[in-house]
Amino acid sequence: MRVALTGASGIVGRYAARALGRAGHDVTPLDRAHGWALGDPATLQGHDALIHCAFAHAPGRYRGGEGDDPAAFIAANLDGTRALFDQAVRHGVGRVLFLSSRAVHDGHPSGMRLPDDLPAAPTTLYGQVKAGAEAHLASLPLAGCAIRATGVYGPGPAHKWRTLFADYLSGRPIAPRIATEVHAADLARALVLLLSTGVLPSTVNCSDLVLDHHDLLAIVRDATGSRHPLPPRADASRLRVPDCTALIGAGWQPRGDRLLRRTIRRLLRD
Repeated sequence: MRVALTGASGIVGRYAARALGRAGHDVTPLDRAHGWALGDPATLQGHDALIHCAFAHAPGRYRGGEGDDPAAFIAANLDGTRALFDQAVRHGVGRVLFLSSRAVHDGHPSGMRLPDDLPAAPTTLYGQVKAGAEAHLASLPLAGCAIRATGVYGPGPAHKWRTLFADYLSGRPIAPRIATEVHAADLARALVLLLSTGVLPSTVNCSDLVLDHHDLLAIVRDATGSRHPLPPRADASRLRVPDCTALIGAGWQPRGDRLLRRTIRRLLRD
């Protein structure tokens, strides 16, 4: 299958490009390294599918990623995404996968289990932009699926836990926190799986671990021999946990604690 991949140099896009290649797909990268940015016309003629992972935001921030320019944030991420999906229709692209976010669920009650087909209820501009793009995709005459990904972790020079690990290893106090997470490689495997799924659901959740900073830093402590105290456990009762029935039913198998521990050892070496 010939696949156009936006955000191919990002944390998810890098893994997606490799996973697509291993699965035998022909990948066209669309990112700044290849002269493309959100809002630009995309060359989609002759492509069977589009996977849209690109997102413009303030460095290190998604919620609040608009910084001090919400108009530009909306223009790039909502208007640009709608235009991209419209181009896919005009060029006969048959299948579109959109990397959405758990942020579309933020308005639902605390402690709720989140089914795959739950209507969006965003509370932030980030969530509103993702929900608006989901709605536009669902209105188009093609097979489209929004993947509502949870927090994504993985290796990289500015990985998401870099400051957390440094603070812990320096003995600084760590606030309690618990969140849901998925490795970028497992998210990429979900994208590849959805390319060949017969009937696409309009929305699916993608999440793996419920991870407390206490348990995360316990792995760091054991790997480094640190004697600094761990933070207390966070209250898990208010956490909204995505239900990934659709992906798991299609054969997706995230690698859980085993991959987490291997990744942390790599992050500490790097």
